[in-house]
Amino acid sequence: MGFCPRCPNAAGLVEVAAAARTPAIAAPTPLPLSKASDGDVSRIATGMGEVDRVLGGGLVPGGVILVGGEPGVGKSTLLLQLAGALADAGGSTIIATAEESAHQVGLRARRLGVAADAITLLAEHDVDAIIAAAVEHRPDLVVVDSIQTVGVAEVGSAPGAVAQVREAAARLIRAAKHHGFAAVIVGHVTKDGGIAGPKLLEHMVDVVLYLEGETDRGFRTLHGLKNRFGATHVVGLFEMAGTGLAEVADPSAVFVADWQGSIPGTVIFPAMQGRRAMLVEVQALTAPSPLAQPRRSVRGIEVARVHQLLAVLARHAGLGFGDQDVYVNVVGGIRLAEPAVDLAVALALASSRLDRPLGALAAWGEVGLAGELRQVPHGSRRSEEVGRMGLDHQVYPGAGGPRRLIEALQSAGLKAAATGHE
Repeated sequence: MGFCPRCPNAAGLVEVAAAARTPAIAAPTPLPLSKASDGDVSRIATGMGEVDRVLGGGLVPGGVILVGGEPGVGKSTLLLQLAGALADAGGSTIIATAEESAHQVGLRARRLGVAADAITLLAEHDVDAIIAAAVEHRPDLVVVDSIQTVGVAEVGSAPGAVAQVREAAARLIRAAKHHGFAAVIVGHVTKDGGIAGPKLLEHMVDVVLYLEGETDRGFRTLHGLKNRFGATHVVGLFEMAGTGLAEVADPSAVFVADWQGSIPGTVIFPAMQGRRAMLVEVQALTAPSPLAQPRRSVRGIEVARVHQLLAVLARHAGLGFGDQDVYVNVVGGIRLAEPAVDLAVALALASSRLDRPLGALAAWGEVGLAGELRQVPHGSRRSEEVGRMGLDHQVYPGAGGPRRLIEALQSAGLKAAATGHE
């Protein structure tokens, strides 16, 4: 342009080199990896076996846990009971409640039978005030309920905004790791079922837990989606009662209590939750469809895997489902992500399609696109759990077992499917 548009000055531009600045912070000294693991980290047992199982053995000092779940599923109840169990074991807890008053939390504690001087309540919305109280009293555990209702004074937006959630969580995480107390952060969920707030929140914390509820039977499952200190995809099972959440010590007996092997379309599957085998019932229902595109309704299993199994059954077993509505369900609200459930789903679908019950049968194994069966880990543990529950008929790939899906169908007594004729 030849001049400055803001102050009409026709003088030319002059390049000025910036002076080199000396670093204001001294360079830190790196720590050798061989010395980084010196000293054992002692976990803090919470006193609740199912929670300790999901966490991998208990709370880790300085660890931060994010707990999500639908409204009313029992997150606050679970954490209050957790504080009570920790107090019985000699630990102390600060519960910072920003959604409820201290009186409301006290009423819930009375109903749950939780009363201990080691549990202190703090009705506070300012994160810095919560951190100051934790630094002064030095508890073993700090519970913040919830991260969407607390904030930082320096951030201009309202609590729950992305900037507030990010900054509040960052300050809590830094304080927990610096002062060595465990922290539990409660997070709301979105309409899609994910934890609200920036996805960065799940990356920042050490453990992500999700509490789900099965409303018609009152069961609650605590899933470990992320765990820097233990295994993931471990499940703890609870039952909602009048006095709070009761731990279920034997999930297999609960989930197969109402199972009826004389009905077509039901198979028992020994699922692995961490190192524990747990029997669940896999159900399938097929019915003639009046629609040009039949329905496919699936709960507890990936829909893509069910579609794949339908194609394999049609191609390698002569069982077509193109004119059938298909419904697949895992009883109890359990989610199964391991491929070992393939064979159980395939047998349940074939049993319902042929209207032939399988009886007291348990099955597991991965089904390939070529109709082959592949072995899956922890076969001995699955077999032991099935035998413990009194099921003698087991179908799974292995030494002497079926190698192809058509052989598994024959072993289950579905010979008509194996020949492709009704």
